[in-house]
Amino acid sequence: MKDITGQRQTIEEQSASSQIGKSGFSSNKKDFLLLHLSVFIAGFTGVLGRLISLDSAVLVWHRMAWAAVLMVLFLIIRKELVRYHFQDLLKMGGVGVLLALHWVFFYASIKTSNVSIGVVCFSSVGFFTALFEPIINKHRFSAREFLFSILTLLGVYLIFQFDTRYRLGIALGIVSSALYALFAIANQHVGKHYEAKNMLLWEMLGGLIVLTCLMPLYNIIIPVGRLMPAGTDYLYMAFMVVVCTIGLCLLQIIVLQKIDAFTVNLTYNLEPVYSILLAMLIFSEYKELNFSFCLGVVLIIASVMLQTWSKTRSRVEKLQ
Repeated sequence: MKDITGQRQTIEEQSASSQIGKSGFSSNKKDFLLLHLSVFIAGFTGVLGRLISLDSAVLVWHRMAWAAVLMVLFLIIRKELVRYHFQDLLKMGGVGVLLALHWVFFYASIKTSNVSIGVVCFSSVGFFTALFEPIINKHRFSAREFLFSILTLLGVYLIFQFDTRYRLGIALGIVSSALYALFAIANQHVGKHYEAKNMLLWEMLGGLIVLTCLMPLYNIIIPVGRLMPAGTDYLYMAFMVVVCTIGLCLLQIIVLQKIDAFTVNLTYNLEPVYSILLAMLIFSEYKELNFSFCLGVVLIIASVMLQTWSKTRSRVEKLQ
């Protein structure tokens, strides 16, 4: 969900050294409108995951296959396709495998519960990032970030404990957020060395190849039914790939040329809010949400606000 193309960390690294100075209110207003448009588009992917009738693994296979084909054509037409050594392709493809697994569990969470549950559980990615990042990157553990993230887990636990209808969906959502935390850390580390659009292509191909190899085993464990979209699935899939994958990646590149990466990151905390509002509007999910869900969401929002405050304070302290 958050940064659903999986490219924002990579783009931020490449844009940090070329931030453009901004002046004039009207120009800034347009840039921030584009930023919120990108967040809104990212928030729409959960809704599309429910609208598309395919099994979650098959959905992700099609998303990656379509995106890979379109990205190859896009890069060839613009003459931006870069040749890499096989070892580099393995690195980028490996990151794409984590993205593919995250998407499979994320859409499975939505399909076994609803959009609101899926995106709320995804908010626990902050907890897993605070847990995994110091271990993987070997830097100091932030007790403050970890404690703030605990609030998210308490919110998810509250929903899990008192709303027994969606326990499987919640469990799948938690696994999805843990996988995304690993993906984000790997993507940030590997993405420093490669151009963002080309990396998106090889992430799609890496995930697609591994999903293709795993699909026979997956089908034995969980029969997938149809392998091809039907009816309106084609329209929704096209929108997901063109707008919510490739279009979102390109829009993030444009936004990060105008607005600093720190502001973009904070604004993306609104993504679950957009997703829940869209789900309430399209699927009337407010009828399915009880008091325990609302209380859990309050704790999760409090966690996001505290993490935002913490990041802002740390940034101010560094600038002083």
